Amino acid sequence: MSTATRNVASTQVSRTRRRGLLAVGVWQARFELVQYFRSGDTLFFTFLFPIFMLGLFSVAFGSDGDVQLAPNVPAIPMAQLYLPGMIAAGLLLSGFQNLAMDIAIERSDGMLKRLGGTPLSPVSYFIGKIGQVLVTGVLQSALLLLFASLVLGVELPTAPESWATFAWVFVLGITTSALLGVALSAVPRTGKSATAVVVPIALALQFISGVYLTFSQLPEWLQNVAGLFPLKWMAQGMRAVFLPDQYAALEQNGEWDLGGVAIALLVWLVVGLVLSRITFRWIRRDA
Repeated sequence: MSTATRNVASTQVSRTRRRGLLAVGVWQARFELVQYFRSGDTLFFTFLFPIFMLGLFSVAFGSDGDVQLAPNVPAIPMAQLYLPGMIAAGLLLSGFQNLAMDIAIERSDGMLKRLGGTPLSPVSYFIGKIGQVLVTGVLQSALLLLFASLVLGVELPTAPESWATFAWVFVLGITTSALLGVALSAVPRTGKSATAVVVPIALALQFISGVYLTFSQLPEWLQNVAGLFPLKWMAQGMRAVFLPDQYAALEQNGEWDLGGVAIALLVWLVVGLVLSRITFRWIRRDA
């Protein structure tokens, strides 16, 4: 067999193998979705918690009408002010928090050990988990936008470029969150301790990243700390979509800095990919 023929054969085998990994990953995503929608408590916290929090903040802090954060920016409804942060928090909950806890519990229960004894590869497993997160993230964001628009009266953007920005921030944000969730799942020693490890991290990130507290009103040092983590950039990208252009002046650098948002999320995506691949095990080494 000639060298050229061997190269062609090797390329065909590689393509077939990649298609096989993708096909198994898609099947795994379907399985994950079925399991997900059978879990009532997960559905509540993933889908209804951001909606509940958006409604709560809008009612609690918006009873006096529109809010104006600075003299040179227009007044907007409180629901519109909180919407970007809640969407970003929803991505964090769907990807980072849920996956970190679910995988830790699956490892503790022995499910991952059983999967490790099958032909399922870690790559296909990752594809399945990320596929499940993408679908649930889209549904969650759609429900949140419908609630904000129809119930709270938030005017959604109409410019195509705004929705294009929403799309790439959404995809980068939820993929990064999912990969970091896979990586963090290696930290809890048992499924019972997963909540104690993961939830405080996710909650602290939400408070310092402009989700529950207005980011422009946080101390500068805390804004700098938040800038080290992806949720701040996800929320900033979403603010660029849903807030008036004048609100860019309230950001750290006085602009939306969408280029910086893309770079930060891409860096964290690569970090999450590397960490998840290095740390992922079907069973813990110290088991």
